[in-house]
Amino acid sequence: MLRPIKLFTAASILSTLYLWCPPAHAEDAIETAGVAVGVTVGNMWFLPSKAIAMSMGALSGALSYVLTGGNAELTKQIWQDTLQGPYVITPSLARTSIGERPELLESNKNGMQP
Repeated sequence: MLRPIKLFTAASILSTLYLWCPPAHAEDAIETAGVAVGVTVGNMWFLPSKAIAMSMGALSGALSYVLTGGNAELTKQIWQDTLQGPYVITPSLARTSIGERPELLESNKNGMQP
């Protein structure tokens, strides 16, 4: 009886992590849908990749400490490089990564469609 509850809980958590998308701040419905789909699909690939990279970074940092005879600076640098964020792709992060498009910002301010 306890096993189905654990399985349901794990499936619920995973589906929430994969399907949850931060709210997009766009005025156009098509743009909003595009941002939501893009961020969701991007996170479906990014979250597992980030989890793997963090796990490998934590292990390699610990291994570097042992193999270098206690070099804490190297271990800290490996951990800092692999364990820092971002942990999820947000609409603002995506816009920053691809660059701002001034023509879209101006047309949205004027109430015109691009």
